[in-house]
Amino acid sequence: MSKKAVRGVFSALVIGGALTMLLYTTVSEGAAYYKHVDEVMASPEEWYGKSLQLHGFADGVMVRQDTLEYRFNVKSGDHVVQATYTGIVPDTFKDGSEVVLKGHLGPNGFEVAPNGVMAKCPSKYEAAPATPIR
Repeated sequence: MSKKAVRGVFSALVIGGALTMLLYTTVSEGAAYYKHVDEVMASPEEWYGKSLQLHGFADGVMVRQDTLEYRFNVKSGDHVVQATYTGIVPDTFKDGSEVVLKGHLGPNGFEVAPNGVMAKCPSKYEAAPATPIR
């Protein structure tokens, strides 16, 4: 092999290794399982401590007076998990709203990460009555 070819192969290996390491660190930091409550609560111990995006419906939303501390249940099917969150919630977050929560499951329930509450918009809006054009 010529000296030029050896340099080319070496450069390709270094660049390939750097890109692989960059991809691995980027994906491992932000990776989270996306699961429904009934999938997780079928065997909750299996999910303890893992980064999750938990999908379900909010129920029994309570906020501690003069704080931003929320406690609520998240339901999906016949399964329920209690969740806790401290922070500002979206305007559409209320009892019965469909939510996706980012955080970790533990023995005491689901602990939502900062800015980890996403409430989905209702799928149907009622249109205002049409006003006739004159």
